[in-house]
Amino acid sequence: MCVFCKTGNVINSTTTHVVNYNGCLIIIKNVPCDECVQCGEVFLSDEVVVRLEKIVESAKKNDARNICSRL
Repeated sequence: MCVFCKTGNVINSTTTHVVNYNGCLIIIKNVPCDECVQCGEVFLSDEVVVRLEKIVESAKKNDARNICSRL
């Protein structure tokens, strides 16, 4: 059950994570998540969040302009 809408079932899915950094986009596709079929709320596991943070930090250090990555 979704913790936000309290009515929807949550299914395994993927999403796209987008970060706007200094006027540039960091885009990470195919991010594993759980998604509510009712309200569409997305839930990320702790492991996925750590991986996303590493990708974003790497992009910032490399001063990337537009990054498209897959998790």
